Order: sequence, then structure tokens, then C-alpha cells
Amino acid sequence: MGFIAGFVGEEIERQVKQLGIDTDFIKIENDASRINVKILTELEETAINSIGPFIDQISMKLLLQKIEKIQGEDTLILAGSIPQGVSENIYQNICEKLSSKGTRIMVDATGDLLLNTLPFHPFLIKPNQEELGEMFHIKILSQEDAFFYAKKLQEKGAKNVLVSMGSQGSILLDENGKKYKKEVIRTAKKINTVGAGDSMVAGFIAGFELYGDYEKALDLGTATATATVNSISLATKEEIDKILRQEFKWYK
Repeated sequence: MGFIAGFVGEEIERQVKQLGIDTDFIKIENDASRINVKILTELEETAINSIGPFIDQISMKLLLQKIEKIQGEDTLILAGSIPQGVSENIYQNICEKLSSKGTRIMVDATGDLLLNTLPFHPFLIKPNQEELGEMFHIKILSQEDAFFYAKKLQEKGAKNVLVSMGSQGSILLDENGKKYKKEVIRTAKKINTVGAGDSMVAGFIAGFELYGDYEKALDLGTATATATVNSISLATKEEIDKILRQEFKWYK
């Protein structure tokens, strides 16, 4: 769900459908979805991100009407920055609209966009190491630092806090106060980190849907992120399965 526009938007929808995923996009006229260019070398990655379409109030109202159809048994992932024309409190408003339904909401955003959703107790939030530090105006140096500030986000309302930490792996503080640490998987090749955070979110949510277990969900999120890092594109199921079999004894 979301907004698409122009040739780029049509191509996004075509490729998503090709993967067997249902779509319910809103098409914006006389504009184009943004094109983001990533330049990868052995030493660094450069991102050149263009500006996306302007979203008018009529289109925004249509999206909110679609979101109101979401039910308690559904999972909603609110991800990324917001486009031109959309209010800064949009994620907060969506969480408020769905709060009475018990929908499982996951927020992958930064700064106030994330912090303003916490009073509505999102099921999972996933800042990275740098974003977590920015929220508290400090620098996160270790996994223990990450756990300390993840606890502060829980005190503000988040249920589960997952923090991706690059070369330091990741940590999860679950809603019961249990701590989980994951090191970087030894087979990580670091071909391309673009989309690794999104892949971790997708893998974690899929893992929790499949197993109802936080540690297994974190394992699947870690494997999915690693599979993306090991590829010039996004993770494939085959690569994820291969990593799971190599790294986690419980996976058959």
C-alpha cells in the first residue's frame, strides 16, 4: 500500500505483482515516483535520492480509508520517510486510528516520526544504532548502550525494540524484558547494504508470524538481512534458507 506515480510507479507495481504480492496502491497523476541511485564500490556506498511526488489531501484521505479496513489480526508496517504534502504526524495518526482494533503495528522510522507513535504501544520498532543515538542526543558505542536506550523507548510505550548495529550485529529487547544479542553472521560478504534494514524487519515479522518466538524471529531477521547484504539486489528465499541451515541448529 502507498502512493505510486508515473512510469516508475507502474514498474514498482509490476515487479511487486510479479513476486506474487497483492497491491492496493493509490496512483498520483502528473508526477513520478522517485528514482534512487546507489553507487557501490569496495570501500563505500553513495546514495543519490530524488524527491518523490507531492501527495494532496484527497489522495491522503483515500489512503486513510484503506487503512481503516485493517483488522486486529493484521500486521501493519509503517516504514520510511514521508513524502511531500503529508503531515509529520501521519504515523501517529494511523496508530491512533488502529489502536482500538489491536492491530500489530511495526514502525521503522526515525526521530519524532517514530517517537510520536510510542504512546500507542507499537508491537515493534527498529531504529539502527545511529538513529537510536540521535533520539537521545548521544552516541551508541556498544550493545549494552543499545539495551539501555532500548529500555528507555520501552518506557515511552514500545513493546519490542530491535536495533541493528552494523558490524556489531543486532540486539532485541522483548516486551518481557528479555535481552537477545546477535553477532554478524560469519558468511556475510557485504556486497551491498542497501535494503538490509528493511530485510531485517521483513524477516523478523515473518519469523514471528511463523513461530511466535522472539529468538527465532530475530534469527530469521538476521538471516534475511545477511542474504540481502550478500546480494547485489534483495534477499531470495533460497539464500535465506541456506544461511538459516548453516547458522541456526533449530532450523530444518
